[in-house]
Amino acid sequence: MISVLAPLPVLLPLLGAACTLLVGRHPGVQRLVSLAVLTAVLAVSVALLLQADADGATSVAVGGWPVPLGIVLVVDRLSALMLVVASTVALGVLVFAVGQGSADGDEEGPVSIFHPTFLVLIAGVSNAFLAGDLFNLYVGFEILLMASYVLLTLGGSAPRVRAGITYVVVSLTSSLIFLAAIALVYAATGTVTMAQLANRLGDLPEGTQVLLQSMLLIAFSIKAAVFPLSAWLPDSYPTAPAPVTAVFAGLLTKVGVYAIIRTQTLLFPGGALDDLLMWAGLATMVMGILGAVAQTDIRRMLSFTLVSHIGYMVFGIALGTAAGLAGAIFYVAHHIAIQTTLFLVAGLVERQGGSTSVDRLGGLAKRSPLLAFLFFVPAMNLAGIPPLSGFIGKLGLLEAGVADGSPLALTLVAGGVVTSLLTLLAVARVWTRAFWRPPTQEPAADTAAAAASDAGGRA
Repeated sequence: MISVLAPLPVLLPLLGAACTLLVGRHPGVQRLVSLAVLTAVLAVSVALLLQADADGATSVAVGGWPVPLGIVLVVDRLSALMLVVASTVALGVLVFAVGQGSADGDEEGPVSIFHPTFLVLIAGVSNAFLAGDLFNLYVGFEILLMASYVLLTLGGSAPRVRAGITYVVVSLTSSLIFLAAIALVYAATGTVTMAQLANRLGDLPEGTQVLLQSMLLIAFSIKAAVFPLSAWLPDSYPTAPAPVTAVFAGLLTKVGVYAIIRTQTLLFPGGALDDLLMWAGLATMVMGILGAVAQTDIRRMLSFTLVSHIGYMVFGIALGTAAGLAGAIFYVAHHIAIQTTLFLVAGLVERQGGSTSVDRLGGLAKRSPLLAFLFFVPAMNLAGIPPLSGFIGKLGLLEAGVADGSPLALTLVAGGVVTSLLTLLAVARVWTRAFWRPPTQEPAADTAAAAASDAGGRA
């Protein structure tokens, strides 16, 4: 059964993308196909998770080709859990995009490319989560790159094109480093299958192991936006439409984190770079949240908090303990849901108030109590207010750091506490200025200004 189900999270979105492209001038059909495909992917992912929980890890050789010639998909609790979370979020984002009308074509471009590109993106995410070898993981990254560039530049405005170029240059740099690492791994071991590499890498000289681990960490840290390789993210993500930014923030960086988890735990357990990874996690937390506190635009603030909270995940991975990894995995799942929700709410704020700058907003809680509630709950969750999931995840990571007991781990524990407090400060400032305080202008003036701005943008 699992040999039949395992390829479906990749194949179904690709087939759905082809179908939605063929019916591009019929947006209603596109919507139905996309929703049906992602619902099916979610159902398959749940079935895979139940199967993996009952039977343990299973590898599937696609097409019957043996290792190392064929494509190997691995279904275990981690990959299946990530598939369930990713497909749930993807379906939710698609429903939001359809409801807001941002997934359809317009008069100038009646053929919507959002649906096929979005489905290709989900296929790439699924392929990365299921990859049992480094080259298949690389293929998943490249599928993500192609689809994400198209989504990032939807509309063709100058800021989006500039952001797309930056994103592509950074992603290609990461891909080149990753591809070079794959070539060196194959030259040194004769395989790129991770199960075989787990047995062979330990026989290599220590210097070779450190080189390979360094190259893979750099490649994946760029994808995950780990400091100091994160400068590209706050300038790229906020320019895209709300559904695109939401799925990028929720899923794309987590694919990089997932790759770090896989390689650190399977290929380089107790590697020489664990302390360096812990320092990177600390720097990511602190530098990201300092950037968030300085922002007055909601999307940019959320982009910096996204970078900052990647540091929590890196912290748990670098500890290398069962408690640290459990905390990191829990925090990945939590952060996918919360960060996606906040970016979607930011899109609703822009729709309601005409801007995402807190200097131009005010009184949103009175004008739209539901919108205020939708921002307040996930924002408090992001800050780690008990008893929400953010508090549980951070508490697990901090307890793992205290249990480790090393000075570096305790330093990261202190950094995690400070980061959580500054996150609360950042979201509280947005809440106070955008939702709670009276508006700086009358609503009619706000509407007129927003309409004028929109007309100028169209011109």
